[in-house]
Amino acid sequence: MWIKREISEILSRSVEQFPALILTGARQVGKTSLLQRLYPDRTFVTLDLPTNAELAEREPGEFLKRYPPPVIIDEVQYAPGLFRHLKGEIDKNRDDYGRFILTGSQKFTLMKSVSDSLAGRSAVFELETLAAREILSARRLTEAEMMVRGGMPELNARPELDRNTFCQSYVATYLERDVRTILNIAQLRDFERFLRACALRSGQVLNKSELARDVGVSPTTANEWLSVLSASNQVVLLEPWFSNKTKSLIKSPKLYLADAGLMCYLVGIDSVDDLARSPMAGAVWETFVFSEIRKRSVFKHGRWDVWLWRDSRGLEIDFLINRGGRFKLIEAKLSEAPERRDAERLKKVASLLGDKSVDRMAIVSRTKQRFPMGDGVDAISLGELDEYL
Repeated sequence: MWIKREISEILSRSVEQFPALILTGARQVGKTSLLQRLYPDRTFVTLDLPTNAELAEREPGEFLKRYPPPVIIDEVQYAPGLFRHLKGEIDKNRDDYGRFILTGSQKFTLMKSVSDSLAGRSAVFELETLAAREILSARRLTEAEMMVRGGMPELNARPELDRNTFCQSYVATYLERDVRTILNIAQLRDFERFLRACALRSGQVLNKSELARDVGVSPTTANEWLSVLSASNQVVLLEPWFSNKTKSLIKSPKLYLADAGLMCYLVGIDSVDDLARSPMAGAVWETFVFSEIRKRSVFKHGRWDVWLWRDSRGLEIDFLINRGGRFKLIEAKLSEAPERRDAERLKKVASLLGDKSVDRMAIVSRTKQRFPMGDGVDAISLGELDEYL
């Protein structure tokens, strides 16, 4: 079963406006399937095959003769030497759009090559797992079921597929293919423990020293491993908002797993009943809401610009969105009936930012329908999030 991806429209527009399109994202989020479905007549080549990667790296001219544009080149980060040749090919005719479509699962490695060679010549997008409304277009699941199962396309296109078996294989493959490629780690088991420790901290302000201590590695190693998880799109760091008027804001980001389903697997939540009893249910909901904000922002604006607000006095709201100097403030609460104090926090931050510069304030909860909480704050459902973005 094919589940339509909402990012398709913005990708199609960009192919008509840029010589190259680059689509990043974690493994198994559907990059290759989406592009082959959108462009079935294009030549396709994957650099996951070592022979293809070696040819592209060592003889890029010969590679491009063998696979001429328009072409889709999968996992292009394995041949960084190819980018200089791509630049030369593009510069022969900058108005010939959409000749090269590139994918990559290792964002930092890929983007360094892009910034060195294809700056101004390419449109760059990041594909994440399925958004809730993409899943609901194909299957009727509750929010709790979506959180536990996660957004991996294959898991949702094949309802019979066992989630635990899939996630176990996914983590093992990720460790063997991506982690070994980026880092020379002798004990992958230590890195897997580190990944699980990150899952247990999803939705928390990042304390690298504490994380390193709990896993039994040095702070330097923890920092390096976090970079790997971010580069391979397994975790997302939500940076704090700063302005000249708010010097008391903390500088540490929040850590989130990119996919709530993978988070649930890593922390041992295997069913909706497990989730209902888990002390981590609120963190799973916050992780899920953050992923929805990112995805829907990309669908509408081509990017996501979201920050954390937390000051040294402990005043915190989950998500702050700034567009053109106007702010939207969003809290994520698992409850069906958010409390008044949650709304009061939003109002306090709004007063610090300047009430007139705040467009909207919302608490994304599991309420069945929107209701006002006073002073311009609304409790909304996940389905109403689009209106607030």
